[in-house]
Amino acid sequence: MSSKKTPAGEPKGYAEAMSELEGILRELDSASVDVDVLSVKVQRASFLVEWCTSRITAAQATIDELVAGLPEDDGDYDEADDDDDDEDYDDDDEDYDDEDDDE
Repeated sequence: MSSKKTPAGEPKGYAEAMSELEGILRELDSASVDVDVLSVKVQRASFLVEWCTSRITAAQATIDELVAGLPEDDGDYDEADDDDDDEDYDDDDEDYDDEDDDE
């Protein structure tokens, strides 16, 4: 049984689709492309481009939905609200001078 994918066969994932598409493009760029399979290769490449585009669109919609659900930031950042004690940190020294360690 042949393991070749038909134009209607879906790849297992985005990375596989991109890898297959890159392989097809390399074949089409070569001087030894078989004219008899050229049409099939172009059809498959077209299918893969559409398939990848739909995955990207779906991922973007999911991301947009998740971001829309995040609490809004009022943009008023007050450094006084920052609980970190950054003043005690010396960039040149790898040790963090924490006053609590002196006790």
